[in-house]
Amino acid sequence: MKLSFLGAARQVTGSMYLLELEDDYRILIDCGSDMERPNSNGQSGLHEAAPTIPHRGFFPFEASSINVVLLTHAHVDHSGNLPNLYREGYEGQILCTEPTLALTNVLLKDAASLNQKRINDLNVSKKQKVKERQVQMQKTLYLDKQVREAMENVVPIAFNRKFRLTSNVDVTFIPAGHLLGAAHIVINVFENGERKSICFSGDIGRKNYPLLVDPAPVPAVDYLVCESTYGNRLHENHMSPEDALADVIQRTCIDIPGRLIIPSFSVGRTQALLYTLNRLYTERNFPPIRVFSDSPMAFESSKIYTQHIRMLNGEAKEFYEENEVLFDFQNFQFLESSKASKAVSDYAEPCIIISSSGMVQGGRVEHHVAQNISNPYSTILIIGYCAEGTLGWRLLNGQQTLSIKGKDHQVLANIEKIDVFSGHGDRNDLMSFVGKQSPETLKNIFLVHGEYESMESFKATLSEAGYPQVTIPKKGESFDL
Repeated sequence: MKLSFLGAARQVTGSMYLLELEDDYRILIDCGSDMERPNSNGQSGLHEAAPTIPHRGFFPFEASSINVVLLTHAHVDHSGNLPNLYREGYEGQILCTEPTLALTNVLLKDAASLNQKRINDLNVSKKQKVKERQVQMQKTLYLDKQVREAMENVVPIAFNRKFRLTSNVDVTFIPAGHLLGAAHIVINVFENGERKSICFSGDIGRKNYPLLVDPAPVPAVDYLVCESTYGNRLHENHMSPEDALADVIQRTCIDIPGRLIIPSFSVGRTQALLYTLNRLYTERNFPPIRVFSDSPMAFESSKIYTQHIRMLNGEAKEFYEENEVLFDFQNFQFLESSKASKAVSDYAEPCIIISSSGMVQGGRVEHHVAQNISNPYSTILIIGYCAEGTLGWRLLNGQQTLSIKGKDHQVLANIEKIDVFSGHGDRNDLMSFVGKQSPETLKNIFLVHGEYESMESFKATLSEAGYPQVTIPKKGESFDL
């Protein structure tokens, strides 16, 4: 069989891998959006890419040649190009877990809505070049129709049960933590009387994360495709999520009657935050400070988490049994409309505002940051990774003046960071995942989904641990297994 790395190779986003078997059966694992900025050569990654397969369409292969798609989890850097796959002629099924189906539907619909808005914004122009751009966008940006087509072909698969794709191929989805429904995917292939096995890690979660189960061990395989987001570092905060968040709230909203702005991704991280706040107010008798969640997508995602209580960790299930809610508590409000979102700026009491996106780039959070960034009684709390160049990255790097939607703002607010809500396992978690595999029998570890420096560091760590074959593939590179 042949494995090709078509995304998240020497970069973080755009996960997409093609497994081609001898009987001309083709499996696509993930089909994510590439969210990296192109460099001066027009390439997404910072490092050399292998030559891609020449093709005139959106993908470096004929979409119609794919037999099945396996999806590790819902985040758009893993799922975001699925509608384009159907646009290009794919007619098969997408296999994933039931929560991944539901969350992917929410994320892709939101992306389609934003795409439609981008196209509509060009309608007001009469310039020929703008019209030409609109036509080009309509050819490359998917809309609701493509999302519906993709979601109609999703088949939910249970965790930890072998599912037979063909008489010679079976697949198993194993809990990965990280996000509700996220999975490690193990594929067994029987070719020429020989069994070969390969695991795609997806994104590896961390132990004792709010709401989610711990990543489950993976059985022995021949090949491992492993993410490396935190391959060169450890998480900095060692407090529990409750203690870490309680400390920040005490200092920013209670000791000083201020305002706490928390940029947060709507799917996954916001649910962890709201659940932790609920526990603080319910179990620690925290003062009932007003909490606003400003994201319609977070509202929809929270409903999906509640619908899948059985897939959450034991602590969350016990909390739900005792309190009958996960995310609703005294003085909490979801802001559904844009008007309600802007009205929060007039709220004069101490409060907490949770809004997307997590990197302070796009979304309603830009408005809240702009309204509070010059207020020394406000605190902006960064709780996850911020890509270089984003507003979040600039805040963390101490930039004194920020331009938001064309207007300059002096940074007088307090900027803080905690990483207890990061959904990615750190270097120790990654080593724990890989460590279940024997260095004597594992034929190769392919490192993906990470910055190149992180991959190089993690490769060195793996080599020191006795794993002799570790590869950092280039985008477009293929390997015979």
